[in-house]
Amino acid sequence: MQLAARLPIEIVSCDSLMVYTGMDIGTGKPTAADRAAVPHHLLDVVSPAEPFHAARWAELARSAIEGIAARGRTPVIVGGTGLYLRALVGGLFEAPPPDAGIRARHRAEAARDGVERLHARLASVDPETAARVLPRDLVRISRALEIYEQTGQPISVLHRQAAPATGLTAAAVVLDPPLEELRPRIDRRLEAMIDEGLLDETRRLRAAYGHGARPLQALGYRQMGEFLDGRCSWNEAVVAAKAATAAYARRQRTFFKKQPATAWRCRALPEADAVLAWWRERGAAT
Repeated sequence: MQLAARLPIEIVSCDSLMVYTGMDIGTGKPTAADRAAVPHHLLDVVSPAEPFHAARWAELARSAIEGIAARGRTPVIVGGTGLYLRALVGGLFEAPPPDAGIRARHRAEAARDGVERLHARLASVDPETAARVLPRDLVRISRALEIYEQTGQPISVLHRQAAPATGLTAAAVVLDPPLEELRPRIDRRLEAMIDEGLLDETRRLRAAYGHGARPLQALGYRQMGEFLDGRCSWNEAVVAAKAATAAYARRQRTFFKKQPATAWRCRALPEADAVLAWWRERGAAT
């Protein structure tokens, strides 16, 4: 937002949950005031009942970027969903079609042995993907294992082999605060969401879209749902949400370590003037 006061930018959200309408507090979605001050794209794209994936996001993002550039403005991609960023800048491989038989077998195995067992299997054949996927995210675990069974190659390898889908080049700024600072900030962020009404938001979304809606298995929403279902105490839900978010932050750090060496890695949030100076050194801003 500071940068927008100095440069004609528009923001493209690179967040896999901010695309859903009604998921506002638990995603930290930009405020109405921020959205009125600076154009934001790819917020509130679909309802939580609708399927959405990285390839669709990349398609919409490319369209948004073309429109921003046509208006003589600079697109700034903001967010932490690494797969979406990869889909935009590096492209995605042509995945084999879903196999109902494999998926049914995975569901049966998860019901019998636990989703964690499937996650351990994924870690043995594709540790890179397993590090990015929650141990109980059956949908993503099953898909990664399905592709491995179909192709004989880990999905992470296939992603790297994919030809770039666009001619886009990106100047990357990676925010990477020290771990001893990050965990308290995560805790405060979750507490602020609770104060703003995360529990009530979860209750409304579950009533509208069902307890099993895939987006409601995301960080924060899952733990609030477990509390609402009487599966844990309030304190247990809050502690679990904080721990799950910290674990996700560790996976994000691992992912973004693989950004190009030219990426600017910041231990603290830089001032807008510093970003502009860096940007101009790259010949990206005038």
